[in-house]
Amino acid sequence: MPSGTLAQSSPSAVTNTSVYTVPASKVSTFNVNVLNRSPSLPVMIRLAIAATSSPADAEWLEYDATIQPNEVLERTGIVASAGKILVAYVSLANVSINIFGFEETA
Repeated sequence: MPSGTLAQSSPSAVTNTSVYTVPASKVSTFNVNVLNRSPSLPVMIRLAIAATSSPADAEWLEYDATIQPNEVLERTGIVASAGKILVAYVSLANVSINIFGFEETA
């Protein structure tokens, strides 16, 4: 059962980025940590657990949430089934996204 850091990303600004995909025949339980590395500018972020890299309206977990300079947004205890994708959208490129958790056979 893989555990620990499942994915890391520094996404490009203003584009949907597939950060992590739950492997086939697995269920994943994980936490998402989003860090704004900018020392002076706030960033708006969106997070979705989606079937594709273009989330439907109902798949967004966060939508234009603001993270202040050098601050973190963390969401914990997310459970996703095989094939689901964590999709992120950020307004600035100074963002680090880390996924921590574990995968187990479904």
